[in-house]
Amino acid sequence: MAPRHEQVADELRRAIAREEFPVGAQLPSETQLAARYGVSRGTVRQAVATLTADGMIGSRQGARHVVLAGRRSQSFAELRSFAQWAEAMGREATGSVVSSEYLPASSEDATRLQLAEGVPVLHVLRVRGLDGENVLLERTVYADWVAPSVARIPADCPSVTRRLYEDDGLVFAYGEHLIDAVAAGALDAELLGVRRTSPLLRVRRVTTTQTGRPVEWSDDRYRSDAVSFSVHNSIGANPLARRTGPGLTPS
Repeated sequence: MAPRHEQVADELRRAIAREEFPVGAQLPSETQLAARYGVSRGTVRQAVATLTADGMIGSRQGARHVVLAGRRSQSFAELRSFAQWAEAMGREATGSVVSSEYLPASSEDATRLQLAEGVPVLHVLRVRGLDGENVLLERTVYADWVAPSVARIPADCPSVTRRLYEDDGLVFAYGEHLIDAVAAGALDAELLGVRRTSPLLRVRRVTTTQTGRPVEWSDDRYRSDAVSFSVHNSIGANPLARRTGPGLTPS
């Protein structure tokens, strides 16, 4: 069983997630929280410290804690790996490979992966499920130097990221994500069980090693009714940038 302060932290996370304590609101005092959860003020203090480390709440000396975000910040591994994200939420991730083939690198592949055009790269289409329901299609192109390692991984492996680290010591260190919306084509609709032209949330991602060497680029398409993204920014750390869409060009 988890320590009591971790249990209290989890209960506070759930209360914040259901907006019992909305973003911007003050939390009850330590004395009030201790009475609410039947614990000591020291235990409350530890639970609050955990949520502060997660970036969910902030504090100022002599004032009550304030809710800063509706959910904890996710680690890079959770954002990069669907399986690790699901695991962190206590959900079950499934996946299967629809197709896997080597193709000559297109101009887009070459640009994103910093390779010469025509170099053989591995294209993999996976369908991912959450608690048994398909919610994501991953179209991933792996650079030539990592493709043989990916090709050896069993098709039903839940986390390619974790397997590459365990087998080859490969660390995915940096990623850039571009998020927009697209309409489901015939294949997308069939694999995700939605109507053709249904809106899908698309995340295009390039991931690199710690030295900046591109490992993969991916076009991930989520069912819009199943997954959403939120950004928690602040004056000290702001990972969000606005970009115009392809339909808007400078005049």
